[in-house]
Amino acid sequence: MTLGTQSSSPLHSLLKAAFWACAVAVLVLSLAPSAPELPTTGWDKSNHFIGFCALALLGLLAYPQRPVLLLACLLLYGGLIEILQSFTTYRLAEWADWLADGVGVAIGYGLDRFWLRFVIRKTAGY
Repeated sequence: MTLGTQSSSPLHSLLKAAFWACAVAVLVLSLAPSAPELPTTGWDKSNHFIGFCALALLGLLAYPQRPVLLLACLLLYGGLIEILQSFTTYRLAEWADWLADGVGVAIGYGLDRFWLRFVIRKTAGY
């Protein structure tokens, strides 16, 4: 068994809540007007990368049963955010942002696989 896969465990519930809170935070931060108070890395593409890497990691831990569906939905979510940004006067929709989302999802997936392969399996003696 992997971390957080029991649907009744408090950890699993916490992971699900963290995933959805992160999804809402990414949406709000992506659609809010830029302001000095908002958290940022200083480079828009790294903001996208970090946000979607975190979403992928949390999502894969919270919903490990369907990783391909989850990752595809995250890519669609990133595309939806770009479309929504195109309707604002203060944000720009950019293909490069969606690419950064995709790279974040891919790295998040890779980190999840690394975690499963090297940390959990070695701890369990596999």
